[in-house]
Amino acid sequence: MWRLGFFFHEMAFGLLSVFIPLYVVGSLPGGLLHGGSLVDLGIMISVALFFGIPASFFWGYICDKTRRYKSYILLSFISAAIILYVFTLTANIVLFIVLYVVMSMLHVAHEAPKNVLIAEHYSREEWEKSYASYEIFTEVGWLLGLLFGFLAATFSLSANYILFLCSGLNLTAFVLSIFLVADPLLIFERRLVNIEKKLDYTHRGVGAASQILDGFSPIDKLKEKSFLAFGIALVLFSFASSLFFTPLPVIFSQPPLNLPTDTIFVIYMLNSSGAVAGYFFARRRSVFADAKTQMRRIVLFRSALVFLLVVVFQIAVSTTLLAGLILVSLGFAYAVYYNLTLSLSMELIPVGRTGVFDVLVGLGAASGSFLGPFLAQTFLAQNPLLGYLPLFLIAGAIFFLAFAILRIFT
Repeated sequence: MWRLGFFFHEMAFGLLSVFIPLYVVGSLPGGLLHGGSLVDLGIMISVALFFGIPASFFWGYICDKTRRYKSYILLSFISAAIILYVFTLTANIVLFIVLYVVMSMLHVAHEAPKNVLIAEHYSREEWEKSYASYEIFTEVGWLLGLLFGFLAATFSLSANYILFLCSGLNLTAFVLSIFLVADPLLIFERRLVNIEKKLDYTHRGVGAASQILDGFSPIDKLKEKSFLAFGIALVLFSFASSLFFTPLPVIFSQPPLNLPTDTIFVIYMLNSSGAVAGYFFARRRSVFADAKTQMRRIVLFRSALVFLLVVVFQIAVSTTLLAGLILVSLGFAYAVYYNLTLSLSMELIPVGRTGVFDVLVGLGAASGSFLGPFLAQTFLAQNPLLGYLPLFLIAGAIFFLAFAILRIFT
């Protein structure tokens, strides 16, 4: 039941994931904000994510240090509710960007505490299944938020009404979390996992030494999981994802596609539906034989999907339908990938440094969030018909680079 507040929170941010880019570039009626561009969007999101990096590390450190998790979850929800309301009073693009950055820094306060709550409430064998269950529940909220966005676009609701709705949803999340979220009584599961890892490595070392002394080549490989390679791949994956997805709603809304706002919401609903299916898949296969191998395959699959999207836009046959199907697959791949990496990160990252996972994701996302809109605007200006395709090719290549690093070094 403690997840219920997160459901309403994700509902609001699912709607905002498409609303904010279109609002900034002035594609929505009834808002005070005017005069934004793709570059403004890129600057806003990238600055927010860059400032979110130290914030993520701080919230991860302080929640483990104080062993208080509920307080930071409540702070995240109520700050989002207040700032989203203030957005309705803001007409200046610079002030809007500043408020968005502040909201992002406070918004990430719930991420590390949420991850810890799941890790400490369940044993290591249940982490994948537990994270998948949480993501299924909240992804349905995200999907409903996109549905609300579709209905709002269909009935031509003003931007201010949508912001009021998102503010109210976060306020609901705050109130519910007051009563439903509780700090764990004991904090020991992650420490226990670290002890088990050290004992297992020592056991394998003794076994390998015995084989050597007996004149045999050691069968057991003494290769620990490489956090460095894992971290670099995490950054690259996040970078490619933001490079691809940040300007996508605006690309869909502008020539040559010129898709209406309600259709864009439908396409993103398909993407979210794929993610729900992916989390169900991850939950059913909660104990993977080799999580690293599965993660490599998913990263390669995501790279292939982005390259396939380039082909779809090139042939220009049933473009909207095929693009929607590819986004479904992208959502599915991301869900499985995220579930695997989150579980591995809670195993690899020491207690007290929980925020490192969000820092690495934020580092890649911040860079991609600026370069994506910037490159999209540059390419579109040079060639309105094919200008965004090089952006997709770059994103696909970076996904492939992340796969190569995981394949070689882990």
